[in-house]
Amino acid sequence: MRRSPSFLSGAAAGAVAGAALVVALAAPALADDGDGGFTIKDSRITESSGLAASRAHPGIYWTHNDSDDGAYLYAVDSRTGRTVATITMSGVGAPRDVEAISLGPDGDLYVGDIGDNLGGTWNHVWIYKLPEPKVLKDQTIRATQFVVKYSDGPRNAEALMVHPKTGRVYIADKNEDGGHLYEGPAELSASATNVFKPVATIDLWVTDGAFSPDGRQLAVRGYFGGIAYDWNGGRIKKTGRLNVPLQGQGESVTYTTDGSKLLYGSEGADSTVQSEGAPGAGGSDSKSPSKDGGSGAEGGSGGTMSGGVKIGAIAVAALFAVVFGFKRLLRRD
Repeated sequence: MRRSPSFLSGAAAGAVAGAALVVALAAPALADDGDGGFTIKDSRITESSGLAASRAHPGIYWTHNDSDDGAYLYAVDSRTGRTVATITMSGVGAPRDVEAISLGPDGDLYVGDIGDNLGGTWNHVWIYKLPEPKVLKDQTIRATQFVVKYSDGPRNAEALMVHPKTGRVYIADKNEDGGHLYEGPAELSASATNVFKPVATIDLWVTDGAFSPDGRQLAVRGYFGGIAYDWNGGRIKKTGRLNVPLQGQGESVTYTTDGSKLLYGSEGADSTVQSEGAPGAGGSDSKSPSKDGGSGAEGGSGGTMSGGVKIGAIAVAALFAVVFGFKRLLRRD
């Protein structure tokens, strides 16, 4: 969860929030067909930080709040935006900062309690694993809890991805100067610490990531842009920029089950999940990743916005640049 920095004045914080609201109001209405985008209508879900398309229940997307909520997962029907099941995870203690959710090839849900708002001060984080329920109803499901550490020390992270073929778990840390992709052990151990090691650099301030259903592509997103990679057997190769829509606080991304689209989610009450064509996917509304890096704070948000929304995007990006530039100066002092 990203809170307004303590040094930010009330007026500046209000300007950021106001600009985000203007942009949100200028955004086009979303289709109500699920894969075309939807609005989360559950009043309990105000900080949706992860998104995963169900394989067992077509049209259902799993999400969660990132902190101060409890061990809950929500099954949202993309055709209506309404929650059709609430899962309470047992056997996991009190979650601290749940930031990501992914489905493995075993049909299990993997939940990443991997955030660290204190900038990497917790010496370990957790991953929870539980079977995706066969019946969508409110219920309690026991999860397995895994302890995770990084080989190069604690860090903040918001992206957890499970490879759909190998089942191996990956984490991308969140660093405004760019971060790394971390690889977990071949199998997670519930009785020992699982050490994740850096295997590649990622030139993005990552808030989430997702593998394509065939495991050949990796998509990572930030607040104002995203990067598409060929998985290339784990030796990732950048292919371009993603067409990430402008959102007030873009926190999540997932592929649709057929791999044709990427759905992007955001925090906030009544938050929208927006759809864009996945890189390399067929179909008339598919878009190739931008090769020139686009525009904006992190390589652009694609060419799908109207002129009014573009102006809003520039305003929000400028405000964020000022805020975090000031943050760096304070840190140097």
